[in-house]
Amino acid sequence: MLTSKNNAAFMRTAVLTHVAQSYIEHDFENINDIPNILVSDQDHPKRGSVETDRLVVKAQCMSALGFTPCEQNLADSLAQKAKEALDRTQPLKATVSVIKEACNACLKMRYTVTDMCRTCFARPCEVNCPKKAITVTNKAYIDQDLCIKCGICYNNCPYQAINKAPLPCEDACPVGALSKDEQGREYVDNDKCISCGKCLLSCPFGAIVHNSQIIDVLKALKNKNKKTVAMLAPAVIGQFGNDLGKVISAFKKLGFDEVVEVAQGADVTTKNEAAEFIERMEQGAPFMTTSCCPAWVKATEVHIPEIKPFVSHTGSPMYYIAEIVKKQYPDCISVFIGPCLAKRLEAERNPNVDCVLVFEEAAALLAAAQIKVAEMEADKFAVEASAQGRRYPISGGVAGAVAHMVGDKAQYKPEAINGLNPEAVKKLKKYATTPPTEYNMIEVMCCEGGCIAGPGTTCMAKKATVMVENYVKTSEDQK
Repeated sequence: MLTSKNNAAFMRTAVLTHVAQSYIEHDFENINDIPNILVSDQDHPKRGSVETDRLVVKAQCMSALGFTPCEQNLADSLAQKAKEALDRTQPLKATVSVIKEACNACLKMRYTVTDMCRTCFARPCEVNCPKKAITVTNKAYIDQDLCIKCGICYNNCPYQAINKAPLPCEDACPVGALSKDEQGREYVDNDKCISCGKCLLSCPFGAIVHNSQIIDVLKALKNKNKKTVAMLAPAVIGQFGNDLGKVISAFKKLGFDEVVEVAQGADVTTKNEAAEFIERMEQGAPFMTTSCCPAWVKATEVHIPEIKPFVSHTGSPMYYIAEIVKKQYPDCISVFIGPCLAKRLEAERNPNVDCVLVFEEAAALLAAAQIKVAEMEADKFAVEASAQGRRYPISGGVAGAVAHMVGDKAQYKPEAINGLNPEAVKKLKKYATTPPTEYNMIEVMCCEGGCIAGPGTTCMAKKATVMVENYVKTSEDQK
């Protein structure tokens, strides 16, 4: 996947910020101007023409307004779509989609021979190819009609002269939810998609989008007849600066009446999951998997149904904190703010969660409202979570928290699936039919590194990991 420092990510943030700012400052009166503001007449065209670049920005604005661009008529004005966004009473169904005008119709993944080929005597590429797809003359040549993309030639070449040219979005998808249409452009099958966001982060053309809920949240913040409550996921550490107290104040200045710590819900998850694990082991179950990651849960429902009996029934931290919030403020608008696009799928099944923002969107809202986190006076959570709950967003954090609660009540042998990919999916399918004997608790995180590497994050994962670990050290153990 691409790092967060790239032009596609910068433009995505710019679109979110400008759309939010248009609502906050102008009630959308200037929203039609955004494509011209972000793509000026003097800009060098990135997609053949300035007009096409502006059309793509317009589609991205529609996504920021909460719509699925591929289902919209791009001839419609942004002002018209903004009015529709203001008129709706709840967020639209969460989808991942491709902006056709932005998709480059990349070639399928293939191996090709570069000029580094020395036509060596050993020729391990030719000798080891299972389909005899390689011939050597003045250099090696791969017959793409015969090649099965096994990579044996790539792995055997002593000169590294064979290049693997991936199709970034399809290569990143762990469940094969993307395919090409008749024009060679990508299409997302949302029945297969688990909303992990890996394709969105991998596309170098900014063609893949996930419809936002920033307008739904801004409308809620503007409505003074209802309380709005921000639920900050544990991965928030480091996303908006080094001082979490200032982040809490910033969200209150944005308009949230209350800001609560989702790690408080993680503590409930830990207790319930530990109790469930002990009960399952007493009943003779070979193993149990975690259920916190909504992309993993969707994967079990659609792609690995055979493993469903082994998945924990315990709710996620978002589930429990939303339950707590709604009991305390029954008529409030609850907004989960975290790193994960798939939380929108989970929220659609949970009446206690009204909206979901990823950190990138929340940062855009703060920027649009001209709120500088570093200049805020520090606040604090009314209820503090435990060290174990606050470590949830790091790979191994959930399994470690459950181990802390299980103690010596049951034999505990954890494994962490650190990132879902096709190989991990195959491994988990095998576990469903041939349970592992060396593990009985399997933590599954869709994002490599944990939630701190989610598609909606603003901080590099390694840096975020260090900051979370330091924050955990300041917290007390769960009792």
